[in-house]
Amino acid sequence: MSTSPRKRPASSALVAGGGVVLLIGIVALVLFSPLGDALYPPPAVTEQADRIRTLYNLVFALAVIVFVGVEGLIIWSILRYRRRPEDVDLPPQTHGNNLVEALWTLIPTVIVLYLFIASWETLGHVDAVSPDPAVRVNAVAGQFQWQFEYLDKDGKVIVKQTRANGEGGGMAVPVGEKVYVTLQSGDVIHAWYVPRFLFKRDVVPGQVNHFEFTVNTDEVGEVFHGQCAELCGTGHRIMLFDVHAMTRADFDAWLAALVEKANATPPPAPSGAPVLDVVAKGIAYDKLQLQAPADAPFVIDFKNEDAGSVTHDIDIKDSGGKVLKDQEPIAGGAESQYSYDPLPAGTYTFFCSIHPSVPNMNGTLTVQ
Repeated sequence: MSTSPRKRPASSALVAGGGVVLLIGIVALVLFSPLGDALYPPPAVTEQADRIRTLYNLVFALAVIVFVGVEGLIIWSILRYRRRPEDVDLPPQTHGNNLVEALWTLIPTVIVLYLFIASWETLGHVDAVSPDPAVRVNAVAGQFQWQFEYLDKDGKVIVKQTRANGEGGGMAVPVGEKVYVTLQSGDVIHAWYVPRFLFKRDVVPGQVNHFEFTVNTDEVGEVFHGQCAELCGTGHRIMLFDVHAMTRADFDAWLAALVEKANATPPPAPSGAPVLDVVAKGIAYDKLQLQAPADAPFVIDFKNEDAGSVTHDIDIKDSGGKVLKDQEPIAGGAESQYSYDPLPAGTYTFFCSIHPSVPNMNGTLTVQ
């Protein structure tokens, strides 16, 4: 039986080449179409995120090159050496090739070493902190709310922001300046994550984690939405926060207003208004039924006896779900007197806006 090499028509090489070109075209179509946006992280908005995005692009580019190279060789091999009806003899058999084996060992080794060095350099930059940052913030995570404590250079609390998002809430930072953040949890593991920062860091009970970031100067006026990225309980989905990018002047004014609001003397309770006592403990109100007189102001003396990282409030909504009174949340261990405007007779719901889905933090207010 003859074992002479089989002859391949020149068209085989053309077909194989066409397959490789088709593969490259498909990859290019995916990358440069709207579908390709799903393969990339969102646009970077901080100095650290720019480094992370650059590393991502490098890894992605190398992955595409390896994918096209490997899949191209597979397609070429399938088409070039496919069996035809006239093939009745075995082709020449090759056993071992020192050059090929050296190449497929050396090339991946060089790629891995290069990515290791690039990743190490990026990690070092992202984890670096300066000795004298412009702003210091302590982010306190609790089920299921964020609080932001603004600190002075000695680490003392200047003011606390208890509203993590929404109107009047969120964490404000000046653009173009270093912001040093410490992370604390009083209950379970949480995670601080802002998608456009391309960064996540765990918040672990009993451990203080930290990081630093600088928002790019062209992001003035933008609001970046963040969230807890670690499943932390039934209210995990509502554990959201905002980061507001401001000029230094606007940030100073915002911080001064927050301090003024915190130091302001609360208005006295309406004279003669009935006072209802409510205590929050174990993420539950001690009373789920309250009564108040119709068409008259009333006060709820509210105590939060949960841990300091767990904030609560008492808001009121009507039967249609419209919030009639939005009170300022208070941290664990604090007490506040909430004043409410007169309400017409009817049945209302009082609830904690931080834990609206928790059954024991929703009660009925009967006004009659």
